[in-house]
Amino acid sequence: MSRPAAIEVVGISKRFGTVVANNDVSLSVAAGSIHGIVGENGAGKSTLMSILYGFYEADAGEIRIAGAPRRVRSPADAIAAGIGMVHQHFMLVETLSVAENVLLGAEGGALLKGGLKTARAALAGLSQDYGLAIDPDAIVGELSVGLQQRVEILKALYRGAEILILDEPTAVLTPPEADQLFVLLRALKAQGKTVILITHKLREIMDVTDRVSVMRRGEMVAHVATPETSPPALAEAMVGRRVLLRVEKQRREPGPPVLEAVGLSCRDARGTETLREVGLTLHAGEIVGIAGVAGNGQSELLEVLAGLIQPSRGVIRLDGQILTAADRHPARLRERGLMHIPEDRHRSGLVTAFSGAENAILGYQHDPAFRTGPLLSPARIAAHAREAFAAYDVRPPDPALKTAKFSGGNQQKIVLAREIERQPRVLLVGQPTRGVDIGAIEFIHRRLLALRDAGVAILLVSVELEEVMALSDRILAMCGGRITGERAGEVADERDLGLLMAGVTDEAA
Repeated sequence: MSRPAAIEVVGISKRFGTVVANNDVSLSVAAGSIHGIVGENGAGKSTLMSILYGFYEADAGEIRIAGAPRRVRSPADAIAAGIGMVHQHFMLVETLSVAENVLLGAEGGALLKGGLKTARAALAGLSQDYGLAIDPDAIVGELSVGLQQRVEILKALYRGAEILILDEPTAVLTPPEADQLFVLLRALKAQGKTVILITHKLREIMDVTDRVSVMRRGEMVAHVATPETSPPALAEAMVGRRVLLRVEKQRREPGPPVLEAVGLSCRDARGTETLREVGLTLHAGEIVGIAGVAGNGQSELLEVLAGLIQPSRGVIRLDGQILTAADRHPARLRERGLMHIPEDRHRSGLVTAFSGAENAILGYQHDPAFRTGPLLSPARIAAHAREAFAAYDVRPPDPALKTAKFSGGNQQKIVLAREIERQPRVLLVGQPTRGVDIGAIEFIHRRLLALRDAGVAILLVSVELEEVMALSDRILAMCGGRITGERAGEVADERDLGLLMAGVTDEAA
C-alpha cells in the first residue's frame, strides 16, 4: 500500500523577468520518506524549494500539505505548515550560542530567560530522539561545519517541522560528516519525518533516498523509485545526454619544477601551528592532489602559496627564484602566472553584491582589455563575461545579474572561468567542484586535464577523495599540518590514503 503524500506541488511556474525558473512543475512526496531531487545547476531545484518555503510565491500552480491546498507566502507560513529548511549557506548568528540560535525568531515573548530554559529542555529531548548530541551553550562560530548544520536541523525540528528540506547539505561537509548526516536522515525517516534532499551527488541519492525526481531547465523530466534507477541513468536524465562518470587521462612525464616549498610553517591568529615544515615540488604538466580530512592544513597551504597569508618560516620558489614577502602579494603572483581558485568562493572568490560581469574580472580589473583609456569599459567587461558564461555554461547567461542571484554551482563556474582562462602557468585549485552538478564536474575535470596536458602545474585540494585519486598524478596526504606520505596517483587506494590521512605515516607503519 502506497503512503499518502506529505506534500505536493501541482503545475508550479515561476519567472524572473525573461528567465523561466520553473515551468509547470508537479511533484508528490510520500509521507515518511526521503525524496531526492537532482538536476544541473540552474535547473530550478532551489527555486522550487524556495517556493515551498515561502521565499518566493509561484506565478501559477498549487501547494498541497497532507492533501489540503495551502498558500505559502512567507517562511512563517511554511513553518506554520510544518515545513523546515536547511540552506546550503547556513542562516546562523555565529556569535550566539546554539540555544540562542535555535530560539531566534521563536522567542515567545520579550523575556528570554524562560524561553532559553524551554529551548534547552527541548534541545535535550531532540538530541536524545535523533542522536544530535550538541552543547546548547556552545558558541556557533566555534563549531565545525558539520555541527553548525546540526544546529540548523535542530532549529527546524524545534519549530515543529514534519517536512524537512535540505538544499545541497553535503556541499560543505567532509565525507565523515556527510555519513553522519545520512545516519541522521534515516533516523528522522524512522520517526515519521519527511525529507526532501536536494543534491547533485548521485552516490548520495542512491545511498539514502527512496524516490528521486529529476529536473532539467526548469521542468520535471523524471520521477522514479531509487532502486529502479542507476547513476548513469540519472546523469543522462539530468543533462539530456550520456555523461562520462569516470575520468580518463593519459600518463605523461612531468616537466621541470615550477613551484617549490621548503620547510613551510604557519600559525593562526591564536598562535596554533597549522602548517608544520611542509615541503613539496610542483612540476610543469602534472596534477598534485592533497588528500586529507578538512582542517589538517590543506587550506592554509593553499593560502600561503597564493599569497593570502604569510608563513611563519620556510621558503617558496617560483621558477627557481626565492619569493620575498613583497613577491608573495597575490597581485604580483598573478602577474607571474600563478592563479588561485579558492576553497570558499564567498569568502575569497566573489563579491556577491557585484554583478556576474564584475566578478568575471575581479582581480584583473587593471587589464587594458577591460578599459577605455583610464576608465573601465562596461561594454568590454560585459562582452568578456558573455563569452566566459557561454564557454562555462553559466545559467542564466546574464552578466548584469547580481552574483548573489546565481546558484552556488554557477557562482563556482564564474570563478573557474575567471582564473582558468587567464592561461596560468601554476594553478592552485581548492574544491573545484563543490556545489557543482554532474555535467559541470565532467567539464571541469576535462578542463583541468587539458591544462595539465598543456604544461600547467596544478595543485589540487578536494574533500572528494575520489576526485583527488582520479585526477592526480601524485598524491600527498596531510594530517595535523604535516605531509604524512606520498603516493603515485595510478597506484593509490582509499585504505592506504585513509591511513596516511589519519597520521599513520610510512615510518610509523
